[in-house]
Amino acid sequence: MTLNRRTFLGTAAAAASLSAPMVRAMGKPRVVVVGGGAGGATAARYIAKDSKGAIDVTLIEPTRTYYTCFFSNLYLGGFKEIDDIGHTYGGLAAGGVNVVHDWAIGVDRDAKTVSLAGGATLPYDKLILSPGIDFVDGAVEGWDVSAQNKMPHAYKAGSQSELLKAQLAAMPEGGVFAMVAPPNPYRCPPGPYERVSMVAHFLKQNNPTAKIIVADPKPKFSKMALFQEGWANHYEGMVDWIGDDFGGGIVSVDPDAMTVTIDGEVTKVDVCNVIPAMKAGRIAELAGVTDGNWAPVNAADMSTKADADVYVLGDASQQGDMPKSGFSANSQAKVCANAVRGALTGSKVFPAKFSNTCWSLIAPNDGVKVGATYEATPEKIAKVDGFISQTGESADVRKATYVESEGWYTGITNDMMG
Repeated sequence: MTLNRRTFLGTAAAAASLSAPMVRAMGKPRVVVVGGGAGGATAARYIAKDSKGAIDVTLIEPTRTYYTCFFSNLYLGGFKEIDDIGHTYGGLAAGGVNVVHDWAIGVDRDAKTVSLAGGATLPYDKLILSPGIDFVDGAVEGWDVSAQNKMPHAYKAGSQSELLKAQLAAMPEGGVFAMVAPPNPYRCPPGPYERVSMVAHFLKQNNPTAKIIVADPKPKFSKMALFQEGWANHYEGMVDWIGDDFGGGIVSVDPDAMTVTIDGEVTKVDVCNVIPAMKAGRIAELAGVTDGNWAPVNAADMSTKADADVYVLGDASQQGDMPKSGFSANSQAKVCANAVRGALTGSKVFPAKFSNTCWSLIAPNDGVKVGATYEATPEKIAKVDGFISQTGESADVRKATYVESEGWYTGITNDMMG
C-alpha cells in the first residue's frame, strides 16, 4: 500500500467561496464542528466543499495554529522544526468554512445550540465533535496537569513538545530520561515507542551515555518486535523497557523531587515524560454523549448512540476496531461529512469504508508501518484486513517506508486544511 500526496488527495475539487464570519444565509442548514484537528478540520472542509455553499459550516477551534501530534516525535528527534508540524486555518476559511477561534464550553442538545467561552451561542442542525483527548484524573499517582511543566506529557503537540525537547537538550551528560507509558486505549498506539526511538536518536547524537527508562502498564505494545529490533540495532544498551510483568504498571512520580517509583524502586531522573490514561475531550462529556471515558458511535455515519444529530470523530469516539490516530480521524471524517451532507441536502450517501496506516520512524531512514481497512457493521467499525512491516527488512524497504510517510503527511495536512 503506497500513499503519496496525489493519491491521498484524490480528486479534491476547488473550494467554495468564503463565508462572512458569524453571518448565516437564511434557510441554510447549519453544521457546527468543534475541534480543528484531523477529524474536525477534514469534516468541515468536505461538507463546505461538497455542498457547494448549500450548508453553513462553522468550525470552533481555540488555537490559531494546529500542531499535529503525528510527526511531533520527529521534532523531538531533530528531523523536523516546530513550524514543520504547525498548520493554520486560512485555507479552510478560504474554502467557505466560518472559522471561530474560541472554546466550546457547553452543548444544549434540546435547543440544538453550542455555547462559546466568548459569550456567543451557535445554533446547529447537525453537530460534529472532534475534540481529541483529555487525561484521566489520578491516572498516574503524583501527577496532574499542574505538574505538566515539570513532567510534560507532550501528547497534545505544540508548547508541550517544545518544552520536552528543551528539557531533553538540557539533560546532563549520562542523565536519565524516563517515560511513563499509557494504558490502552490511547491516542496513537505506536506513538510512545516512536518517541522512545526519537529520544534515543537525539541522545545518541548529543548525550550518548544517557539512559532511557520506560515504565509501561502493558505486557506488549504496537509494533513491539519492530521497535525492540530497532532499539537493539541502533541504540544498544540505552533503552530499558519495563513492562507489566516486571511492575511497569505500579508507578508513581514526584515532580518536585524528579523521581519515578516503579514497583517500589525509586529512581532519580533528569527528564520525565508522563503520558497518562486518556479519555474523550471534555466537550463530549459536557454534551452528554460519552459512556465512561469515550463516546460510543454508530459505524455507518459516526453519529452518537445518544443523539442522531451529534457525531463524534477520531480519538474521542468509541467505534470498534480502528486505532485512535490522525489517519483514522481523517477517514472517519469523510464518512461523516458524506452522511451529514446527504441528511441535510438529500445528496447521495455512499457506503462507509475506512482505512488507517500508522508510520513510525525508528532511526534515520528506518521507517515501519502498520495499517488496515475497515467496514461498518451494525455493531462497530470492523477490521477487514491488515498489514505490518516485518522484522529483518532491507534498508531500502525501510527507507521507502519513511519516504512514503513523508508523502502521506503532506497529503493529509493538505486534505485537512485545504
